[in-house]
Amino acid sequence: MTKPLRVLIANRGEIALRIARACRLMGLESIGVYSEADAELAHLNCVDTKVCIGPASAAQSYLNQERILRAAQLCQADMIHPGYGFLSENPDFADAVESAGLTFIGPSAQVMRLMGDKISAKREMIAAGVPCLPGSDGALPDAKQDMQRICDAIGYPLIVKASAGGGGRGMRIVETAADVVSAVTNARQESLLAFGKNDVYAERFLKSPRHIEIQIMADCHGNAVWLGARDCSVQRRHQKLVEEAPPPGIPAQNIALLGTKCAQACRQIGYVGAGTFEFLYEDGEFYFIEMNTRLQVEHPVTEMTCGMDIVREQISVALGNPLSFTQDDVQCTGHAIECRINAENPDTFLPHPGKITQWWPAGGPGVRMDSHIYDSYVVPPYYDSLIAKLIVHGSSREDAIERMRAALAETRIGGICTTIALQQRVLQAEAFLAGTVTVHSLDKGLMK
Repeated sequence: MTKPLRVLIANRGEIALRIARACRLMGLESIGVYSEADAELAHLNCVDTKVCIGPASAAQSYLNQERILRAAQLCQADMIHPGYGFLSENPDFADAVESAGLTFIGPSAQVMRLMGDKISAKREMIAAGVPCLPGSDGALPDAKQDMQRICDAIGYPLIVKASAGGGGRGMRIVETAADVVSAVTNARQESLLAFGKNDVYAERFLKSPRHIEIQIMADCHGNAVWLGARDCSVQRRHQKLVEEAPPPGIPAQNIALLGTKCAQACRQIGYVGAGTFEFLYEDGEFYFIEMNTRLQVEHPVTEMTCGMDIVREQISVALGNPLSFTQDDVQCTGHAIECRINAENPDTFLPHPGKITQWWPAGGPGVRMDSHIYDSYVVPPYYDSLIAKLIVHGSSREDAIERMRAALAETRIGGICTTIALQQRVLQAEAFLAGTVTVHSLDKGLMK
């Protein structure tokens, strides 16, 4: 009898549980790794093998490449799935996995490096015909006079961004020409501390954009398909809180044209796996900002509308299989909304770890809860505060909103603070109901 392939899940929490379930459906054996703080995680009950990889600190466990690879070799793994966060977009880790004779479930390290640098990614997108914001051609020069000249040509306001940035770090908004030098200097310093690189670039700043994403899947046989679009404009401090699909109020033909360009860009750069193109949208125009070369937190929103199992497909193409569907097979129906439930104070967003004294997840038709928590589970203070993802699907946007309101009201999480109260306010807000939320709405208090 042929030995089943073994997949090591290099992650924790709800995404580790999601991957373990996909492995089971595919007849693959799964290996769950955990830190000393995570010995009671729910996904460890769903894997075939589990192994501790170190202390609670992420640097000594989930970010420790050597320990993860040692666990993979000890457990005779064939593949490693990085999930999202941690090492999922680390090209050095992808290289190390391949060098160890294992399969990395994701794009190649070469493509990851190309798209992980925002400057090179933007150049590739321009070459592929994907719309981008007007801005500097590459990193801003050190010479102050040249730096000033480039920024003056772009016009104000503009935004300075770290080429290796993310999460709002290494960003500075520049309102006038007099602010250019100080903004660039500060952005470079922050980028160097956060990412080890100080290259920054400049581009036009949009004052009231929406955040739109295109989900793609691609294989190693030259096939690339887009699976619809998501609106992720409900954000606080550059972190998404509510996502929905399809984006309200944007003509379907405009989305289709953009999706086709994204699929073509994937073929052009040799992308393999699941990925997401992120755009800003303002005044009827899309502008590329970055590509996430991994599985997204909000992938269930797309799964609920297109009916595809993105994680399963992700593993399949990593095995060298062609996509199991074509573009013509993708038929998105209805409307889906996802709320990221975080262990945070809903007003200050400060993390709120602690013991869960009550856990009653919502259910019913069209309701999905992706979570690793349970009664008496202790939310640790060492990791991201995401504890659950509540997803609903309805026949229309109005139907989905009503389902989400009911599901949020039904969900009970005792013992800690969560963001549910804020999400309930968002779903009642006039801007959300009108589909006009921008990335700045929540931070400006427009939905509280």
